[in-house]
Amino acid sequence: MSRRHDRMDEDDVRVRPTRGGSRPRSKDRPAHEQALAGTVIAVDRGRFTVAIPSPDPDASPRVIYAVKARELGRKGIVVGDDVDLVGDLSGDIDNQARVVRRHDRVSTLRRTADDTDPVERVIVANATQLAIVTATTNPAPSFGLIDRALV
Repeated sequence: MSRRHDRMDEDDVRVRPTRGGSRPRSKDRPAHEQALAGTVIAVDRGRFTVAIPSPDPDASPRVIYAVKARELGRKGIVVGDDVDLVGDLSGDIDNQARVVRRHDRVSTLRRTADDTDPVERVIVANATQLAIVTATTNPAPSFGLIDRALV
């Protein structure tokens, strides 16, 4: 053994601090009991516009801007999804709430797969009505297109 190691004791050993700090790791997530329910009415590059029903039945719903919470992962949220929100619910565009939960979908409208995209993509969730708009005179209506849209 070298002479240097002969003179070492337990105080000479360097102890590294833990990487994550002193906070214990836990998989326990908050339950978000006070989360408000709303419906997604627009999606723009990861930002969601959510309509929250007003307590007054005659008033129009409040509009809240939100982002997806990290615990949702890559789970997609589309127009029509019923979600739960926490955080800043003031409706200010600079202060955004977080979408913490997506409720089960009643129905979905999917875009079929094509040559470049092998999977079907959900476009709209929870749709109860569908409207088909077509020209009647110029250009001439294509009844085959309407038949394909209804199927």
